[in-house]
Amino acid sequence: MDLDLAPGEYLAVMGESGSGKSTLLNLIAGLDRPDGGSIEIDGVDLATLGDDDLTLLRRRRLGFVFQAFHVLPYLTIAQNVALPLSLLGIDGAEATRRASAVLSKVGLGERDASMPRELSGGELQRVAIARALVHRPQLVLADEPTGNLDADSAAQVLRLLRKQVKAEGAAGILVTHSRAAADTADRVVLLTASGLRPLEPM
Repeated sequence: MDLDLAPGEYLAVMGESGSGKSTLLNLIAGLDRPDGGSIEIDGVDLATLGDDDLTLLRRRRLGFVFQAFHVLPYLTIAQNVALPLSLLGIDGAEATRRASAVLSKVGLGERDASMPRELSGGELQRVAIARALVHRPQLVLADEPTGNLDADSAAQVLRLLRKQVKAEGAAGILVTHSRAAADTADRVVLLTASGLRPLEPM
């Protein structure tokens, strides 16, 4: 099955545990190589890129939100968000400005000097969303981003993730086992052993 994703489109991929959802994201991110077929991002076939070019593509064009927040405990919230900019050679005042701006968009504009231990799980996932968007990626990949959150925090994070991905003009792929989470997307596909198939809205 061919799967196309347009700029600004938000797609959910559903599947049971072990169905290959995370492997699919790894393939899209160029972390794994496919046995067949092709994966293109903005017209670039990932199979034609070497490891160094794949690393640059991930840094420049992709944003990641994981189930675990992956924030560094010894850095402030703003410093955590600015990390992707540092990897791109953007530092100093510009990195600080952009980190503060995106933190404001996720409702943490007054927490930029806070340490991760001072934030709740829902707030830490908002930090992760800010970090995924700060370098203005073309594609955001979210792997079970609410798996460690309570129901209320999960609902807030899902709304925020969709809103901010679309506000930045990025495409987004949400991987989840939850139909409620999947239904926040523009469309839903089911991943099974036989491949991908579209799911109708509930």
